[in-house]
Amino acid sequence: MSSFQINVYSAQERIDYLLSLGVKHTDIRRILLRQPQILEYTVENNLKTHVAFLMGLGVPSSKLGQIIASTPSIFSYSVENSLKPTVRYLIEEVGIKEKDLGKVIQLSPQILVQRIDISWNTRFMFLTKELGAPKESIVKMVTKHPQLLHYSIDDGLLPRINFLRSIGMKNADILKILTSLTQVLSLSLEANLKPKYLYLVNELHNEVKSLTKYPMYLSLSLEQRIRPRHAFLVSLKKAPKGPFPLGSLVPTDEAFCQ
Repeated sequence: MSSFQINVYSAQERIDYLLSLGVKHTDIRRILLRQPQILEYTVENNLKTHVAFLMGLGVPSSKLGQIIASTPSIFSYSVENSLKPTVRYLIEEVGIKEKDLGKVIQLSPQILVQRIDISWNTRFMFLTKELGAPKESIVKMVTKHPQLLHYSIDDGLLPRINFLRSIGMKNADILKILTSLTQVLSLSLEANLKPKYLYLVNELHNEVKSLTKYPMYLSLSLEQRIRPRHAFLVSLKKAPKGPFPLGSLVPTDEAFCQ
């Protein structure tokens, strides 16, 4: 057998292994473009070792393909010298509970391959100084939405915090909302947060303070959930004349119709 045939066979072996983990055929090309070294890694000594590491942290086998497609560079990091120390840091320094590691990694696999000490310290100091956030609240935010560690402070976190301040929220209210619904920090100001705020005040006749009780409102689609439900209850003449009950926007369509 020629060396070319051996190389083709070896490459196919690695691709077949990735497919067996749940990586989609459509993602293989993108993975190889981003991390062509995967074709050089052995299945037994590299790929399987990394997969076992992920599963040992609580990542279910059904999510492996998704994680690999998202962060194929994970295979280039040593399990012993890089990945395990990062996990130790997440547990011992950040404060993430071991039982939550699998969920955190599913939400943001990149957390394993970035300089976690720098990203954690800068955001921890910022949220502590800016909002007076205690560590336990920040840990809850990171556990629910670990993407927080990737967001720019100047272009991501601060503008959204300042927006919430501009509509009348105090730091304690902002902290309550962010601890409950950290993904607010990922929402577009112009296309998402501002239109929902204007609809809340002008159409639903609610005060801003109602968001501390129903922060989920900010995560709902204005066009597909909030506006249609409001219009439906108005058409049935079941909408109150005073503040619209935000709780009626939260249930699923099936539960709402019942």
